[in-house]
Amino acid sequence: MTITPPALSVFESLESEVRSYCRGWPAVFDRAQGARLTDEDGHSYLDFFAGAGSLNYGHNNPVMKRALLDYIERDGITHGLDMATTAKRAFLETFQNVILRPRDLPYKVMFPGPTGTNAVEAALKLARKVKGRESIVSFTNAFHGMSLGSLAVTGNAFKRAGAGIPLVHGTPMPFDNYLDGQVPDFLWFERLLEDQGSGLNKPAAVIVETVQGEGGINVARPEWLRALADLCRRRDMLLIVDDIQMGCGRTGAFFSFEEAGIVPDIVTVSKSISGYGLPLSLCLFKGELDVWEPGEHNGTFRGNNPAFVTATATLEAYWADGQMEKHTLARGEQVEQALLALCTEHSRLGVTYRGRGLVWGLEFADPARASEVCARAFELGLLLETSGPKSEVVKLLPPLTITPDELDEGLRTLARAVAATV
Repeated sequence: MTITPPALSVFESLESEVRSYCRGWPAVFDRAQGARLTDEDGHSYLDFFAGAGSLNYGHNNPVMKRALLDYIERDGITHGLDMATTAKRAFLETFQNVILRPRDLPYKVMFPGPTGTNAVEAALKLARKVKGRESIVSFTNAFHGMSLGSLAVTGNAFKRAGAGIPLVHGTPMPFDNYLDGQVPDFLWFERLLEDQGSGLNKPAAVIVETVQGEGGINVARPEWLRALADLCRRRDMLLIVDDIQMGCGRTGAFFSFEEAGIVPDIVTVSKSISGYGLPLSLCLFKGELDVWEPGEHNGTFRGNNPAFVTATATLEAYWADGQMEKHTLARGEQVEQALLALCTEHSRLGVTYRGRGLVWGLEFADPARASEVCARAFELGLLLETSGPKSEVVKLLPPLTITPDELDEGLRTLARAVAATV
């Protein structure tokens, strides 16, 4: 496909240098449907990034679009602060009946603000309030958001440096397999907790991703997560699972921690919870932790009612019958087989793969090659991004609703992109 560089003058002259994704995808996009975007020149692109996991059900999903258009057409509430509205009631009732009760999850629902980092900030703040302690333990290569509290528990040095001030009250521990299995799980963590001379203040909570997306698609084993949950119970620390990117079915089950059989004290959810890409986030926590005073943590855009409408439609359409999880796991097997063949063919490149459900990573021994693969994929009509501390991993996040044929097309394009960089 021949792509003419777009007229980007206004973006380059007026928009901040902080923009990033658009640098790897030099096109002006105009329309999108399902797993595809179209630029203003009519070129079509298969989307294996899905809004960084915010579009699990594809672009302009017709189920959510119809519900949203009907709601707007009847002058439904758009902005509602935290007022009671019919749209919020419908979402809460559906979330309780379709998601929480079938999983026997004892959570209260808090709307902390519209983005993932808002949910993380609320989780950290609540944990500190409940336990009366400041310290939070996170993990190597973690990513939890770009506001100061979230950055303090994020591992990436480049992201942390952007804070401009010291990031305090967070302590990193080794994520699963960070030490290549040479050290028993949590040996260092346990030793620091036991030793009065370790310098580690007793933590209020531990925050973890079951799969580190931005950190390089690092997958925690179920037994590691169970051991972490047990450690938190024994040491009187709250367990926070950040399910912002890996929740809403990305790994198969609605919550990514379900496979491990654990029940975190606090869970953060965002990205695809609205189903349509509209801003919405949730902070879920066990009922006994609901110690907030009215208005103690608030925000103007907690009541994004159009997002409640599309979220309700999403849950009813995709999560009421258990088929979404089966579909995602089947597509995940399709990806795994393709990546296995690709890595076998290019074994001399030192390329490996890992993942769960429909989140996968292709890691290259030469970090620069991952960016080259993504650039070539774009030229071939496939949107991909990198992740990992050195951007050494090609990250695959296709919509969960992608068809087997579309997924196969994208995987073949990925294989062509890798071959073109050899």
